[in-house]
Amino acid sequence: MGAAFSRAAKSGAVAVVVAGGVYRALRARPRPLLQRTNYAGRTADLYAGPAAALGTAAGAAVLPLPARTRCAAVLAVLAAGGCGAYDDLVGADDPRRGFRAHLGALRKGEVTSGAVKLFGIGAAGLAAGALLKERPVDRVLAGVVIAGTAHLVNLVDVRPAAAAATVLALGAPGLPQGGLAAAPMGAVAALVADDLGERTMLGDTGVHALGAALGVAIVAGRGRAGLAAHAAGLVVAAAYGDRISRLVRVAADR
Repeated sequence: MGAAFSRAAKSGAVAVVVAGGVYRALRARPRPLLQRTNYAGRTADLYAGPAAALGTAAGAAVLPLPARTRCAAVLAVLAAGGCGAYDDLVGADDPRRGFRAHLGALRKGEVTSGAVKLFGIGAAGLAAGALLKERPVDRVLAGVVIAGTAHLVNLVDVRPAAAAATVLALGAPGLPQGGLAAAPMGAVAALVADDLGERTMLGDTGVHALGAALGVAIVAGRGRAGLAAHAAGLVVAAAYGDRISRLVRVAADR
């Protein structure tokens, strides 16, 4: 137990330093492309997103775990963060929300940034799952859990620090199991004050990177039964979130 907490402390500390450093460096040279208007009509930047992704990846990379586990975590975080960044930059003005809207556009021949994010993060989850598990069924379940957890954190990102609080709440129980959850928790700890103060936002870049990291932490500590239970819960949450997105969109159009 003591060794696990020691590993977690090291990972979290590295994530704090890297995430905080990247965030300060980005704020030192403001970029209009990364400015957004939040739910309250205030201007905030998206610098917390890349800071969270890079801090989480760095925290996972220093953990004294098997190379395949560390590679899976870094791959999932950077790929999910990259797909989120594409959506942040390209899909900022796209009003479509939810799986159905983006898949509907795809059936009409339009590849939206949301569809790129959906399939890109799904592929990254499966690739990370293949590194973490041996059997095909377990690899598929692992991919669903990793991609599904990334989507779950995105679903709750509706108010300042809501996603950060979710990461901390979901990550804390996993700390004694090897420290993988410490990386996203450390990155969030470095950024939550400015997130809560509405000076910055995690955006799709940050929430998907953080969620993917939590997904890897869940997968690494679960057998098939646990993976199946988590995957089922995440599919239900995704379906519910998609339904809510459609209802909100319909209400907004009236």
